Amino acid sequence: QVQLVESGGGLVQAGGSLRLSCAASGRTFSTYAMGWFRQAPGKEREFVAAIGRSGTYTTYALSVEGRFTASRDNAKNTVYLQMNSLKPEDTAVYYCAADPRTGIYYARQRANEYDYWGQGTQVTVSL
Repeated sequence: QVQLVESGGGLVQAGGSLRLSCAASGRTFSTYAMGWFRQAPGKEREFVAAIGRSGTYTTYALSVEGRFTASRDNAKNTVYLQMNSLKPEDTAVYYCAADPRTGIYYARQRANEYDYWGQGTQVTVSL
């Protein structure tokens, strides 16, 4: 089992940047593929980005591709989401999640593939 704690959210103007972090407990962090999801008020949770266990594989939602970058530091048990060129429509609560089953060079986009979730961090992008 792994516990996840997100940080780094906040209020930023459109065009600005934020870096989210997700710290994981336990010694087996490198055995989890990690995902980032977000949920805006009144909307369903949606996939944002995911990164494989080794960090060499990443996948992104079309809405964020080219603006967001997922990375991980297995020595620090931490996964990151660098968000650039932020838009008001990026406003949401952002969650990180861990998938214990996916192979080392892949990461999934469906929320139901992830077993463990953080509590979320609010990102608000103003005009």
